[in-house]
Amino acid sequence: MQYWKVVFGLQKTTDKWRTLGIVLALAWPTMLEQMLAVAAQYVDSAMVGRLGAAATATVGATVTINWMVGSTLSALGIGFLAFIAREYGAKRYENASRAVAQSVLAVIASGLFFTALTLLLSPWVPGWMNASEEIRGAASRYFFIIYTPMLLRAATVIFGTVLRASGDTRTPMKVNLLVNVVNVILNYLLIYETRDVSLLGWTVRMPGAGMGVTGAAIGTAAGYAVGGVAMTAALWRHPRLSPRGRSLKPDASILKPCLKVAVPAALQRFGTSFGYVAFASLINALGTVSTAAHSIANTAESAFYIPAYGIQTAAATLSGNAGGMKDKDYMRAITRTLLVLEPTLMAVSGATLFLLAPRMMAMFTPDESVIRLGTTVLRMVAVTEPLYGVAVVLEGVFMGVGDTMYAFACNIIGMWGLRVLGTALLTRVFHLGLTAAWGAMIAHNILLFVLFVIHYRGQKWNPLVTGEKF
Repeated sequence: MQYWKVVFGLQKTTDKWRTLGIVLALAWPTMLEQMLAVAAQYVDSAMVGRLGAAATATVGATVTINWMVGSTLSALGIGFLAFIAREYGAKRYENASRAVAQSVLAVIASGLFFTALTLLLSPWVPGWMNASEEIRGAASRYFFIIYTPMLLRAATVIFGTVLRASGDTRTPMKVNLLVNVVNVILNYLLIYETRDVSLLGWTVRMPGAGMGVTGAAIGTAAGYAVGGVAMTAALWRHPRLSPRGRSLKPDASILKPCLKVAVPAALQRFGTSFGYVAFASLINALGTVSTAAHSIANTAESAFYIPAYGIQTAAATLSGNAGGMKDKDYMRAITRTLLVLEPTLMAVSGATLFLLAPRMMAMFTPDESVIRLGTTVLRMVAVTEPLYGVAVVLEGVFMGVGDTMYAFACNIIGMWGLRVLGTALLTRVFHLGLTAAWGAMIAHNILLFVLFVIHYRGQKWNPLVTGEKF
């Protein structure tokens, strides 16, 4: 049975095995996409890591700003995802296409805004992040370069979300594969000097620009640019969603419901990401070893979040479809399937992370002190992976039906009340180190799990139960 026939109302099922097949059919391309992205990030970090702890700290010093910008763009896409998923579920394809045209305006406005903001602030960002004096110049150059193609990066993020809302998760996967390939190839050619490389018993002279961290930045920027062009072209070719020939004038009837969802989501992502900035700034003040261990551990851990965020995309799309269909049984079947599948996958993921933590750290740096510290914090967080996975997938369910205010409040309270304030007290007042900071981070994740489960069981998020307009 083709999953899109079920998703878009041509067939309906609450059979648990068929429902599981629907979830996996939507989730696997996103999980593969993230797996490829993480693999490229691993290669990128490993390449930079071979240059030493200072190079790793240079890239890691501003990475949370990168998360803040990327997550804010993603949140704008969530507003369109909720609207388009609902309209697809109700078979109102004309409205979905009109929403896509409005997403073009969102790309242009957000892309230009973040381009101007990040480039203008690039000289000061590393200092604000408490990066060590010796790496601030290089970190500033890295930051400036990766934000140069910001408009195209916005297209990659928002248009990718639009395509996923219609059930097309394969196209964003293919585009992001291309992004990663471009990034890795250019990194290999730009980071190192020209050198001899052994390949299948043969010695090959490999050209290289020897640009170090700057070369890594150029590779990343080029990948963003290629991805933006490819994602835009894919959307323009889409048989139902293409905005070609449609008016790009602001349409209040579309933008109002999209922004009603997007604005709280964007404020949440911005607020929590700014919290990540404050959190990282506190860690950067602990010194180069802690900064490098934190940066590498975050990179290593990202591979083990793949099941959570892959299934979150399916959760958002399918809950939106169920809302558009006005089918309570389908909504119940989808959410129950998600809440069995997600913690199971994350339990396996967490156990694997716990066992492989030392090897994961050693992939990115030869520095023994960094490896030891990173291993400790990775094993701490591995134990709570199933709980975090439940929080992530429930947030996806809430987003799909347009309930973003609750997640906004919970995330802001958890981020600033536990993670940032807790880390400040533990590191500045009690003079503890990175492990204490990660303890505050874990407390934040556990709080989200508890609050989201309470909200889910109360059903106030579900328009099919409350009767609220969706």
